Amino acid sequence: MRKKTGVAAVALGVAAASLFATTSASSHGYTDSPISRQKLCANRTVSNCGDIQWEPQSVEGLKGFPSRGPADGTICAGGNSRFAQLDDARNGAWPTTRVSAGQSYTFRWQFTARHATTDFRYYITKNGWTGTRALTRADLDTQPFLVVPYNNQQPPSTLSHSGTIPAGKTGRHLILAVWTIADTGNAFYACSDVQL
Repeated sequence: MRKKTGVAAVALGVAAASLFATTSASSHGYTDSPISRQKLCANRTVSNCGDIQWEPQSVEGLKGFPSRGPADGTICAGGNSRFAQLDDARNGAWPTTRVSAGQSYTFRWQFTARHATTDFRYYITKNGWTGTRALTRADLDTQPFLVVPYNNQQPPSTLSHSGTIPAGKTGRHLILAVWTIADTGNAFYACSDVQL
C-alpha cells in the first residue's frame, strides 16, 4: 500500500511540474492602460473573442517591428491566427480610452512571466484612421512616439512609464505597444483603441 501511495505522489508531482512548466511557457504580458483589446476580451467587456479571453498575455510574434514582425492585417494578434479576433476591426466598435494629444500619459503593462527586455515601443495611427479595417503599417506613423530602453533587465510584475501623446492627433486612433524581448526572436504586441 505504501509503495502505491509513493508512486501516486511522485506521478502527481511530475504532472504538477509539467503543468507549471506549460503554464509558464505560455504566459507573458499585455497592456491594461490604455486598456488593450486582449484585456477587453479577458474582462468580457467585448464578446466573440475566442481563445484570447483566456490568454490575454500570449500575443507574441516575431520582433523587429516595423521592418519585420507580424504581417499587415495581423499586427494586433502578433501574427498569431489563434487570436485573429484582435485584428477584427468590428467596424470601429472597439471600446476606447480617452487620452489627450500633447499631454503625458502613463502606460502600464501587466506581466505573467518576466523576460529580459530590450525596450518598449509605442506607435500611433495617422490622423484620419477610422478603425474600420485591420491595422497595417501604412496606418501608423513611421516612428514610435515613445521608446523606453530596458537594458536587458527583467521588468517587475507591473510596470508603468510615462510618455507624451503626440500633439495634433484628433479623433479615433489606435496605439500599438510592442514589448521587445532581449533573449528570444519575439516581441509581445498590444493594440489599444483611444479617443483624442
